[in-house]
Amino acid sequence: MAISVHGIKPYYVDNVSALYRNDTFEVLSKMTPESIDLIFADPPYFLSNGGISCSGGRAVRVDKGEWDKVSTLQEKHQFNRKWISLCKRVLKPDGTIWISGTMHNIYSVGMALEEEGFKIINNIVWQKTNPPPNLACRCFTHSTETLLWAKKNKTAHHLFNYELMKNINEGKQMKDVWTGSLTSSAEKKFGKHPTQKPLYLLERIILASTKEGDIVLDPFCGSSTTGVACRKSGRFYIGIDNCIEYIEISKERITHV
Repeated sequence: MAISVHGIKPYYVDNVSALYRNDTFEVLSKMTPESIDLIFADPPYFLSNGGISCSGGRAVRVDKGEWDKVSTLQEKHQFNRKWISLCKRVLKPDGTIWISGTMHNIYSVGMALEEEGFKIINNIVWQKTNPPPNLACRCFTHSTETLLWAKKNKTAHHLFNYELMKNINEGKQMKDVWTGSLTSSAEKKFGKHPTQKPLYLLERIILASTKEGDIVLDPFCGSSTTGVACRKSGRFYIGIDNCIEYIEISKERITHV
């Protein structure tokens, strides 16, 4: 990969992947400008509020870690604008960005994208077939997440592998509602991340909006589902996370593809 991060050595690197155990803002600010074809970002959703959810049939606290907490709306939005601005800097002129989120963060993300000059291409709804039940029984069960797909500006010529997506969808145009299950236990055999995405989701995103040999960046890589999808589809991968536990899981996963 012809990508340099000035003054920062990767935690792990091979001929198709690089992992950085560093602050995302620092790595993005020192990365070669306009060098990335696709960014997939699964930023903090900021939903760790001490509430109750269900995991494995048990009631558990919604507390994913300090990285998932924020004090004010202004702090949350400033965080989103900052990392999205840095992502725009490293994205190629015709590159695109995908960002996942729930109602806790995605509206701030959408506003930040527009404020930074991006043009939103699609609003994908990921419908989960097996969401955890709503234990409070005071609202509808939360069974969806949003994926925003955007290009750098309205005149950018983004890549979309339309025919491939149509073939995957049995000869019909693929719609903006994608249905599937939560991450399987088999995908967590090297360890798990609390917001780990299923592999099929990242495979579709990468196949839809990149070509073989492209460079994909995940600035909040967690356990590197993005990296696994890249290795399986012939794309180069760069992952960033400041947690040694998740970087180690990432290394194990991408080296066992």
